[in-house]
Amino acid sequence: MSAAGGRTGRPPLTEERKAEIRLEIARAAVDLFVAQGVTATTGEQIGQAVGLSARTVWRYFPSKEACVAPLFTAGVDLLADRLRHWAQGESLDGLLVPELATDLAVARGPDRATVGALVRLTRTEPGLRAVWLRTHDEAEPAFARALAERAGLPEADLRATVQAAMFNAALRAAVEHHAWHDADAGADRTAAEAALERTLRAALATATEGVT
Repeated sequence: MSAAGGRTGRPPLTEERKAEIRLEIARAAVDLFVAQGVTATTGEQIGQAVGLSARTVWRYFPSKEACVAPLFTAGVDLLADRLRHWAQGESLDGLLVPELATDLAVARGPDRATVGALVRLTRTEPGLRAVWLRTHDEAEPAFARALAERAGLPEADLRATVQAAMFNAALRAAVEHHAWHDADAGADRTAAEAALERTLRAALATATEGVT
């Protein structure tokens, strides 16, 4: 006990440190998933890779597949901010590229290649696929709020909701296509960003063409 009668011990972790730990766990999890598969990977192994117990890992994430969520969510705030400041009359594909690929790369920092490998795994791992889709589902309201704010509309306005859904679907399809078909460009950062830019531009342009 301290002189004041309070408990002694480690100070509580800051939110920033908690976010760092979550990211460390995420990187360790995906490295193990890529190396040996999701089924063969345990919570104990993920914890050992970052010097934590499995019990601590489960305090941060409800399942081993959920451990990768921080890598998927990187860039959501950046995208919402871009939508919020989307100039009136500017095309959707012109809004985000060519800067988007570079900005997302910066936001994800050293995790660029890791995220690509992780998205490729979602094609064959149902648990990871569920986390990937849930990430986009949770991001969509943020996109809708940004679009409503841009247009001076109520937050629940249907137009902003539909626009956000369209943007979200195009973004997911573009990232998946890039991860599944442009893997050879991954070793070259410049080539990878250029390939992602082309894919994003094509997806967003297609989304705004309408159905004929």
